[in-house]
Amino acid sequence: MLLRKIPSLVAGARSAISPKLVLFAIVFPLLAHLQAKGQTVDTDPLNRNPQVAEGFQLFYIMDYDGALTRFEQIQTEHPTDPIATDYVLHITLFRELFRLDLLDTTFYANDGFLSGHHTVIEDPKVRDRVYALSDKAFDQANDLLKKNPNDINALFARGWARSLEACYLAMVERNFVSGLKLALGAKNDHERVLELDPNYVDAKMVVGIYLYVVGALSFGFKVLVGFAGIHGSKAEGMALLRDAGNRGVITSVESRTAMMLFLRREAKYKEAKEIAEGLAREYPRDFLFALEVANLSKDDGEGMKAVAAYRDVIDEARRPGYFPSSHLELAYFGLGDSLRGQKLYAEAAEAYREGAFLPTTSPELKRRSLLAAGEVYDLMNEHDKAKEQYQAVINAGSDTVQADQARKFQRTAYTGR
Repeated sequence: MLLRKIPSLVAGARSAISPKLVLFAIVFPLLAHLQAKGQTVDTDPLNRNPQVAEGFQLFYIMDYDGALTRFEQIQTEHPTDPIATDYVLHITLFRELFRLDLLDTTFYANDGFLSGHHTVIEDPKVRDRVYALSDKAFDQANDLLKKNPNDINALFARGWARSLEACYLAMVERNFVSGLKLALGAKNDHERVLELDPNYVDAKMVVGIYLYVVGALSFGFKVLVGFAGIHGSKAEGMALLRDAGNRGVITSVESRTAMMLFLRREAKYKEAKEIAEGLAREYPRDFLFALEVANLSKDDGEGMKAVAAYRDVIDEARRPGYFPSSHLELAYFGLGDSLRGQKLYAEAAEAYREGAFLPTTSPELKRRSLLAAGEVYDLMNEHDKAKEQYQAVINAGSDTVQADQARKFQRTAYTGR
């Protein structure tokens, strides 16, 4: 109502008061209010360092090497600060997850993630680096906590290190028991931060993810972990993530990404897509955000919109240097699925095959792409072409789930049923 009244208030007072003075009187209190509101968000002072902000900007366009260079320099300048070590750990971890195709949210949109069928070839050097950085941050934080058990910055840094190592254990090594133990420790650290300082908004992300994930477990799992005193709530988790997404200093983007994934799992595609579109507008050179807009259009049944979105991603990727990092095969696979859903089988087969032979395509996605190409050839009643694709699947890994399917369809053509 105030904003609607402003023009008439200014007009009525024009003869007596300078317009500039009126504007100043309106704008200055508003700016002061916004500044005061911003000050309610507490964080480690290093998080507001311009170099740190620059490092995160590079990370959010997936320039992992550039971000790592910035953060390693910051770590050198702050050799005893656990948050500086956490920055390096964070980039090291996510660069490896991207290399392993573990940042494609399609992988987590259903419970297939828990089955462990996705092939992961761990890099021992990166694994050792992740563990070494996590241990270092943990020890640095503990040194500070020995001097002051209520050091909120040290508690946050220790919890963040624990959460990142838990992420590696669960996503790469599928060691869910050890990962859950570390995640519980991270949640406890960040809950303590919020007890000491409710305005330390970044701490809400880890707690929110933990509460949501535990709250989303099946009834049997909930009963099992409940005996260990582990409880969660999807609603509480989402509320915390929403606040961290709106006000977090270094956790805003990750919190919104987590919300997007959780909404996708719940088949709330339009809400998830709104978040994805917002992130893509904010970081247009982030390949995964652009890809997610297309993925969510596909999931929501918007077939031709999805086709157009995937093609836009592919076109942007062809611009030299536009996406600092990309796995274009993921876009081709999504395009193939979308075309297939529209019964555009010839174009779908072409998209699957295009993605299968890119240099970044993992062996598993190559087999999945060739198998899908064979299936659409069968749907076009071109079984000879289909058999060629099925044989290519077998040649790419004879002792795999995809090869078993390919052998079956070599004998009996795929019919879609």
